Order: sequence, then C-alpha cells, then structure tokens
Amino acid sequence: MEEKRQNELREFYHRQLLEDIIPFWMKYSLDRQYGGYFTCLDRDGSVYNTDKYAWLQGRQIWMFSKLYNEMEPRPEWLEVATLGVNFICEHGFDRRGRMYFAFTRDGRPLYKPWDIFSETFAIIGLAEYSRATGDVGILKRAQKLYWNVIRRVKRGDLSTHTVPKTREVETLAIPMILLVTTQELEQVSPAPRFSDIIDNCLQKILYLHACDEKKALFENIAPDGSRLDSPRGRCISPGHAIESVWFILREGKQRNDRKIIDRALQILDWSLEWGWDREYGGLFYFVDSEGKPPEQLEWDMKLWWPHTEVLYALLLAYHLSGEKVYWDWYEKVHEWTFNHFPDPQYGEWFGYLHRDGTSALYLKGSMWKGCFHLPRSLFLGMKILEKIEKA
Repeated sequence: MEEKRQNELREFYHRQLLEDIIPFWMKYSLDRQYGGYFTCLDRDGSVYNTDKYAWLQGRQIWMFSKLYNEMEPRPEWLEVATLGVNFICEHGFDRRGRMYFAFTRDGRPLYKPWDIFSETFAIIGLAEYSRATGDVGILKRAQKLYWNVIRRVKRGDLSTHTVPKTREVETLAIPMILLVTTQELEQVSPAPRFSDIIDNCLQKILYLHACDEKKALFENIAPDGSRLDSPRGRCISPGHAIESVWFILREGKQRNDRKIIDRALQILDWSLEWGWDREYGGLFYFVDSEGKPPEQLEWDMKLWWPHTEVLYALLLAYHLSGEKVYWDWYEKVHEWTFNHFPDPQYGEWFGYLHRDGTSALYLKGSMWKGCFHLPRSLFLGMKILEKIEKA
C-alpha cells in the first residue's frame, strides 16, 4: 500500500510540475523583447509590474537549466535559461562587479546591490547553465562571482541598514545560503577549498544557531553563538529552519556522516513543533521563542515557500532515517498544502494565505515569489520518491 502511494505521489508531482507550474511560467514570464523574466504576475498570469529582480532571474535560470540537465534536454527549456543568462550578464552588474537588486524592464538599474543574495542565485544559475551548454566562460564567471562573495562575507562587507558595532548579529541566512550555493557549484565544478567553507557553514547552523536549551534554530544570534534578548533574537522562522535542514541532510548523505544527519533530524523535529499551527494547520511564518508578540506583522500567515521546503525535507528525512514519523508528517503537510495553495482556475499557486488558509493575495508572482521554490520542491520530490520506491 505504501509503495503504491509513493508511486501515486511521484506521478502527481510529475503532472503538477510539467502540466501546470512550468507551463505557467513559460507562458507568462518570458520577456522576449528585452530578455529576462517578468515575475510580478497576477492571478491569471498577466504582468502587473515590468520591473525585474536579480535574484529571481538567477533562480529561474537555475530551474530551467536543472530541468534540462536532469529531467530532459528540451531545447525550449534551454532557450528559457538563455533568456535570463543574457539579461543578467548584460545588465546585472555595477562597475565593481556587484549585482544590482532590481532593474527596469529594459535593464536599467533601480536598486543598488543588496546583501549577497542576488549574487548567490546568479552563481547557481550560471553554473547550472554552464553544465547544460558546456560554456566555460559562463562557468568561470560563476566561479569568480562565488569567490568575490566569499571574500565579502569574510570581511563583513554586507549591505545592511543596521549599525553593527552597537549590536553584532549573525543571521542564519548567510551560512544557509553559502552552504547551498557551495553545494550547487561543487556539483558542477568540484574544488578542494569548498570543504572548509561547507564545514564552517555546518558548524554555525548546527551548533551556534541551533540551541539545545530551547530546542530551536534561531534566525539571529551573537557572533559567539549566544542568544540576543530582543524580538530579533527570539525569532524562529520554521520555513528557513526546515530549508536549512534539507541542505544539511543532503550534505550528511553525501559524506555518509550519521552525526550530521541525526543533528539535522533533531532540528527538523524542533522546527515542526514550533511551526505547525495546531488550530488551523499549516506552518506559521515566524514564531517568538518566548511566546511574546513577534515583531513581524505577517507572523501568522501561511506562505507557499515554507510548505514546499518542508515537503521535500520530510521526504528526504524519511528516506535517510526510515522513521515512519516523517512519512506521517509528510502526509499531513501534503494534504494541507495541496488543499489550500493551488489555484484550480488559473493554475500555479497562491503565495500568501491568511492563518485560516484563505487567500490573502491572489497574485502568482512578485519581487519575492518566482519560478523556484515550488518547481524545485516538485522536481526534487519526484527524484527522492523514486529513490524511496527503489529502496
């Protein structure tokens, strides 16, 4: 019975990905006049804002390149990826080689470089594209961008609106994004130096941001790992925590390191307990670890991306542990997610729900929501379900 269910889910994900999600973005997001992708899409796919955002360009390049490389070498998928590569290579960078955050439709910069996230998604997109095309120049561009990011992180050259000398803060987003960026680049072009960077990221996430006393993975900590007595220091983002978990599980599997896997599973258990809404179902966006009012007004909303991340994390956890508790969690999350986010009329998913699961916004894309978390989860979910069946 369980094997039959796994096969059904794999086929369901395949249909969702190739008959709904990918066709939606191919139909509505491509700017064939100026290049790149529209991501501000209304419910029916119509464009409500022609501005473009660097990190979503990189993400969509990665997604279509990955499909081309690991699912089927369809020329139309490579064409979509090329549209994004040409746009960011022509318009994406300032004179110092830093990426802008946003552009007008025709590529004129709107916002200056913003942290390192534009660059990290460009790195994985360009690297995966180079794998699809064999373009050594594109790969070298990705590698140069990567090492520039590493140097900036080491010297603390991150765009921020805080005054770091007053209260030094280390955010989970940095080791998390460096971990997955390094993993993706390593798949395309391995390098010995990646090992130390990954080890550093693992140490920070597993033993500094993760707090055994509170059984929580905190978003923000002091540089020495101590907790910050402020709303920011008490903040838990269940989606971020669980996304980090599957990056770590993947690394533990790669190394065949049970210690890494078990620690990641422990954090997954904590994060599910903190995040799951026992009254309405679904994952809270933010939680205060002391039960005090979160400073984020959207704390109790249900967003699409944490749910896509937890679905894949639970499948991977079940595959690596064999523990039925993760399959039971997966079924519960799967049912709630697919009962609330998909749009049966126009396709794709609503991104933003109220706490009770009703839609807060009917848009399908924005400066935050693009062609990434959902198709990535469906694609990776298909692959892991196939492995589960074989096992």
